[in-house]
Amino acid sequence: METLPLDSRVSLRDMKQNPISENELETLKALSGSYESLFNKRAQLYKQRDLKNKQLSEDDYKDLLLEHYTFLKRPALVLENQLFIGNASKTVEAAKKALNEQP
Repeated sequence: METLPLDSRVSLRDMKQNPISENELETLKALSGSYESLFNKRAQLYKQRDLKNKQLSEDDYKDLLLEHYTFLKRPALVLENQLFIGNASKTVEAAKKALNEQP
């Protein structure tokens, strides 16, 4: 996040203090195509619950995302109709480009 050109168009939110609502999650899913694509498989709870060895459905991913904030990939940036989620260098670069192109 530190490398993104954030300005007044961007509002930051602490997901631990202010968890995502079901409506917000639906919006992110509509932009990403699936709940699984929003899911952080590096989360400690994912490992503790041995979820990688379970067959998770889209409903399971949705329930887990709503259950605990750490299951949501972060950061998440919604810019108009684009979603940039996670901290992969490719995602961060695409977010930078999109932010710099906005008026």
